[in-house]
Amino acid sequence: MNDTSAPIKTLDDLAKLADYSLLNTLTPDPEASADGVDHSPRQVFSGHYVPVNPTPIKEPHYIAHSQTFFKELGFDDALATSEDFMRMFSGDASQLPKPLRTHGWATGYALSIYGTEYYNQCPFQTGNGYGDGRAVSILEANINGKHWEMQLKGGGRTPYCRGADGRAVLRSSIREFLAQEHMYALGVPTSRSLTLYTSKTEKVKRPWFNQGSYSRDPEVMIEEDVAITTRVAPSFLRVGQIELFGRRARKSEHSKAHKELEQIVLHLIEREYSETIDTQLPFEEKVLLLAREFRSRLTALVANWIRVGYCQGNFNGDNCAAGGFTLDYGPFGFIDMFDPKYQPWTGGGVHFSFFNQPQAAQRNFHMFCSALKPLIESNPDVQSRLDEIDHGFSQIMLEQMEKMLTAKLGLSTYDAALVQELFSLMVQTHVDYTIFFRELSSVPDEISPLLRSFYDETFLDKKLLESWSAWLEKWKSLIDAATPESREKLSQQMKRVNPKYTLREWFLVPAYQQATAGDYTLIRELQEVMTHPYDEQSSEIEEKYYREKPAHFFDIAGISHISCSS
Repeated sequence: MNDTSAPIKTLDDLAKLADYSLLNTLTPDPEASADGVDHSPRQVFSGHYVPVNPTPIKEPHYIAHSQTFFKELGFDDALATSEDFMRMFSGDASQLPKPLRTHGWATGYALSIYGTEYYNQCPFQTGNGYGDGRAVSILEANINGKHWEMQLKGGGRTPYCRGADGRAVLRSSIREFLAQEHMYALGVPTSRSLTLYTSKTEKVKRPWFNQGSYSRDPEVMIEEDVAITTRVAPSFLRVGQIELFGRRARKSEHSKAHKELEQIVLHLIEREYSETIDTQLPFEEKVLLLAREFRSRLTALVANWIRVGYCQGNFNGDNCAAGGFTLDYGPFGFIDMFDPKYQPWTGGGVHFSFFNQPQAAQRNFHMFCSALKPLIESNPDVQSRLDEIDHGFSQIMLEQMEKMLTAKLGLSTYDAALVQELFSLMVQTHVDYTIFFRELSSVPDEISPLLRSFYDETFLDKKLLESWSAWLEKWKSLIDAATPESREKLSQQMKRVNPKYTLREWFLVPAYQQATAGDYTLIRELQEVMTHPYDEQSSEIEEKYYREKPAHFFDIAGISHISCSS
């Protein structure tokens, strides 16, 4: 393994660490072009990936990089603004030092929505044209003992582009860059941000909303700057990819379908689960362990999402990482006023809403298990054991949720009645989710500090206040706060669970509006604040970012809800 602890100061230093695991292990599309010039929509019938050249953005301009991740990787900060590094990570792979490859790759996957297979989103109505339409992986490398894949979001058209332009706009790129930084700092498993570059001259048109509109659907076409953000993960293997190869094997769509499913499952195990699944085990045991380990990760992930107030508005199977981390920051949102049905995406519906994420995850997991079944169809006993793992998801999910809520409330054991009463009061009172739990983390003697989290004028409702006081007394009877020392210890413990700052959409809007004028001050300020979400920060930062959503932003398009247009 190419492993180093020496600082990486140049692209040549990085090139020495290249290790193209996916390209060396899996099968390319046999109909792919040899030179990576493959940028028009077409059906891809077999193979695990399509070699494709990224399309560079014009006149790339640096906006930001992740200092946290650069430090972890051993990258010198100056690398982010060096000419050859910027060129590579803004899509120009034409002049790379060997052994870096001049083409990248894109992958296909199936689409399932809440546990139902769909084909009509594919332009060919077959499911063979759905996949990475604007995400192009360009490097795999072993760095400091870890294997990383680096992928350009907005890297140009691929065979899966479905007729689109393959670009990401500056607005959505800023959101994804900051969200990945923030989620990592929150302690939630996630893909990571590396760099963010925009073009000085290249623009594309996107559907969007009129300013101040309440519309649920985009109303106008606007011209926006293009950008590329590089996201990094151990792999970008998705439930949807396993589904695609599972479907092909199930239907015997071609002679190598079963073999390709086996190959991608083994590759998933190697890339994401090698530390927990022994390579010497029989294949069928590996499959069962994979399902069990993924179930553990996925349930913990979703409980973490709810802990920090995050909603993955479009949690299809293709947006569900098979490694069990957060992937694809499209129409996501961090909740303001508590609502179990909170949904930031206009197309998402209740099935992908805030408190329905455990059920959505269960549907994705069921599709994952179903995709594995062709590999074990000759062994009824193993199939039965896989079904047990699948059916056990809801119980494991419940246990993870109870564990999370117990920690969030600073309890020693879960109390269902206390939790249900709390959520009922939060809905009645219109409570800010993040501010409420952070104020509760100070272990208040009475309800006054909690009023800071109340929207509207519900604090004038005497009966409701009495209910809150009664709930608070019940809670205090269940926690360990008998002495000043135990109270302070509990408070610090709860503050490590309940963040003070979350990346609310109305913080992001002025940041990307300023960025269109070339002012990146707010992006960098948000990056600094949101990479320390549990910390007490300056009074100026607290006044600016630790507050309720202003009333005039409620229900405004592009702030309270967004489309999936970019």
